[in-house]
Amino acid sequence: MSAKTYEVRTYGCQMNVHDSERLSGLLEDAGYVRAPEGADGDADVVVFNTCAVRENADNKLYGNLGRLAPMKSRRPGMQIAVGGCLAQKDRDTIVTKAPWVDVVFGTHNIGKLPVLLERARVQEEAQVEIAESLEAFPSTLPTRRESAYAAWVSISVGCNNTCTFCIVPALRGKEKDRRPGDILAEIEALVAEGVSEITLLGQNVNAYGSDIGDREAFSKLLRACGNIEGLERVRFTSPHPRDFTDDVIAAMAETPNVMPQLHMPLQSGSDTILKAMRRSYRQERFLGIIEKVRAAIPHAAISTDIIVGFPGETEEDFEQTMHTVREARFANAFTFQYSKRPGTPAATMDGQIPKDVVQERYMRLVALQEEISWEENKKQVGRTLEVMVAEGEGRKDGATHRLSGRAPDNRLVHFTKPDAEVRPGDVVTVEITYAAPHHLLAEGAVTSVRRTRAGDAWEKRNGEAAKPAGVMLGLPSLGVPAPLPPATGGCAAL
Repeated sequence: MSAKTYEVRTYGCQMNVHDSERLSGLLEDAGYVRAPEGADGDADVVVFNTCAVRENADNKLYGNLGRLAPMKSRRPGMQIAVGGCLAQKDRDTIVTKAPWVDVVFGTHNIGKLPVLLERARVQEEAQVEIAESLEAFPSTLPTRRESAYAAWVSISVGCNNTCTFCIVPALRGKEKDRRPGDILAEIEALVAEGVSEITLLGQNVNAYGSDIGDREAFSKLLRACGNIEGLERVRFTSPHPRDFTDDVIAAMAETPNVMPQLHMPLQSGSDTILKAMRRSYRQERFLGIIEKVRAAIPHAAISTDIIVGFPGETEEDFEQTMHTVREARFANAFTFQYSKRPGTPAATMDGQIPKDVVQERYMRLVALQEEISWEENKKQVGRTLEVMVAEGEGRKDGATHRLSGRAPDNRLVHFTKPDAEVRPGDVVTVEITYAAPHHLLAEGAVTSVRRTRAGDAWEKRNGEAAKPAGVMLGLPSLGVPAPLPPATGGCAAL
């Protein structure tokens, strides 16, 4: 008898992507095997890991569930599970609107999925179990990592902020920090498996320590990562300007394997709108952080999140955002048109902006950021960079005979395929010859190829007959482990 198959569909932020790796690991631990790519619901178990921050998130979920209903009726024993933020929020309505769903679980109890599926099968009725507090950090659960050479490491869950546009704190709960020793032990175990790049993950990652009473815990953690032999690259996402202190900047500058990259959500450049958003910093404070980072790390690439059209935003408020973007000179930005998040204070605020006004402002912002991104990328031409070869980056690599990877500052680099075998996780040295707004090109010969333990891990995972990296498919822009579903700069930005 063949093993039962599963499919996990992920929506939302990096935390959901991280959770989905754990859901896959739990199912495989329980004897399931991953359905072939493109199964599109043709599996014994289909899991929706949902996001609740979009205005129409529920409509999207119920539409997808509706499309699976006839498939479930034709496939005896098929089960459907719904987890994540929307499940945490709408626990009582999902099985009412979609009675063919077998399991509903929340953000705090993802480890229960296999048990709930089995209970639903035996009892022949839907199982709805939503924990009100965290049962286990996602990183402590079994995992099916999508990358052999890069990994997420969760250092905290939850958020203590009360941004008026964000429902995540209500669904993920108050911040809860992992013990530093547990985090470092997990990183060391990952490195022993061949991982060479890790991304520290938290809803408000640099607030780490507030739960354990140490204001400098995050900078200490970054420095401790610098002592782990074999760990080549350390990234983190997403921080909050309120908690971004000088000791963190110093740790970034002084720890060689902490990459010269920073994702710092702005949301708005207007002090009036920042106050309405309940963001605890102002434009001057934000730009001061950027200035300090650039002074300490001259080649740092800084990215951001921006919301256009927040309730009450005037043209003057929007111009303050444009001014901040010009001053900060972000390498890239995730830009969003404000949409109501059900259950958030902003959804019922006066001064909702007409769609056409939001669209026009959004287009102006995108055009400005595109211009700045291109100008900043042109400054990279002539530089010699170490690029970690990636799996899942360049959509045209096969046609152009190139490979792709990430520079230390996380810029995407396409480079000429060398004669020597190059595997994802290996490192090449190249000279940048051309810049586009969203990528760099190294059109000359590769200067050197360094085979790595990470490349060995990729080769082992893919079998002895694995071919060198070839056609690759897209990846998020924040240096997260590859290849992963598209993710933005954080829940707050969605």
